[in-house]
Amino acid sequence: MKIKRYLLLFIIFFPLLMNAEIYKFEIKGPIETITEEFVVDAFRTIREAKDVKLVIIEMDTPGGFDTSMRTIIKEILNSPAPVAVYVSPKGARAASAGFFITISADIASMSPGTSTGAASPVSVGGSKIDDTMKKKITNDAVSYIKSLAKNRGRNIELAEKAVSEAKSYPAEECLEKNLIEYIAEDIDDLLEQLEGKEVVTANGETFVMELAGEKIIVLEMSTRQKFLKTITNPNLAYFLLMFGLLGLYLEFTHPGIIIPGVLGGICLLLAFMAFQILPINYVGLLLIFLAIGFFIAEIKVPGFGVFGIGGVISFVLGSIMLINSPVPEMRPAMSVIIVFSVGIALLFLFLTYKVYQSVRKKVETGQEGLTGEIGVARTKITGTSGKVFVHGEWWNAVSDENIPAGSKVQVESLENFVLKVSLVNKA
Repeated sequence: MKIKRYLLLFIIFFPLLMNAEIYKFEIKGPIETITEEFVVDAFRTIREAKDVKLVIIEMDTPGGFDTSMRTIIKEILNSPAPVAVYVSPKGARAASAGFFITISADIASMSPGTSTGAASPVSVGGSKIDDTMKKKITNDAVSYIKSLAKNRGRNIELAEKAVSEAKSYPAEECLEKNLIEYIAEDIDDLLEQLEGKEVVTANGETFVMELAGEKIIVLEMSTRQKFLKTITNPNLAYFLLMFGLLGLYLEFTHPGIIIPGVLGGICLLLAFMAFQILPINYVGLLLIFLAIGFFIAEIKVPGFGVFGIGGVISFVLGSIMLINSPVPEMRPAMSVIIVFSVGIALLFLFLTYKVYQSVRKKVETGQEGLTGEIGVARTKITGTSGKVFVHGEWWNAVSDENIPAGSKVQVESLENFVLKVSLVNKA
């Protein structure tokens, strides 16, 4: 009797336990090594799942690194379930590397008002390459996109032009000319349009989309990946570098403050961590370090502004060259560079002024501090003896002329603790 009861419960609840699921994750911003790692982890989780009906990649990207893009495409082509790339939200784009990923998907879809394309390969840092090498790189990219478009049954000619001629296409043109299959207002709209459709994956498997009521599981980056993604924002990485160098600069020029040095060291280490992921031009980094050296030299060894001007020029050039990337979103904004450059220049001018001020300031102690002071002769002063009251003190004094007691005198020099003075306001 108990066995029958358990068997009945198993028959009732087994379909619920085996309920299929839809997995969704996002690719937002530039495509680099952290995004690549996240996508690989996401597909590993998907492969370990029991029954996956669909994988949705919601994407908004300006492009990124070729190596990371190809790794992501490999994951899509070898997915155990159909993969739908959805360019969203409205106003988003799937440019450059994002175009390749969109074309590689089993299902390509876009929100109204989005665009894709502009996939011509660009050398890192915009450095010039010879015509032969440029042709080889472009031909390789064209061959790759044609292969992907053919494999997915999409418009090969338009896909090729997006790479060879940097063409970009709005969502409506993509649908009309067979670069994508669907335009959807949101995820729910996309699922509704897919319901009952047959999808053939890159592996040749056919899936019938029965998605109504299926649970959507959202995959997100790990805490570590989110942290690395945050600090690899080029503006933040640049800020960390500047703040770190400024902290160490203050510690070197004002030993013993401690706090700027500690904070500067931490910021500098975080910046170097970000630089392991970002495409750094080390010449630019060296120019920034050289600028800091020039600023320190200007303070320690006044060079009449030459070191300081050289430092500002070196700082600006280094900031512009710092991050090598053809994608503007992966370089510090020019406005940020200008703000920091103006700030550094103003700081340099202020410190240089203070140094100049201290050099010109009259010495108030010691022998130099007495020279030029006005005092009063307390006794008659001759070439061999006399007393004066100056600087709040009594001093022995001599003079090349006889000075009567009570006269105002001016200190000319000090030798062996005897002042040489002269009469003030001679008749």
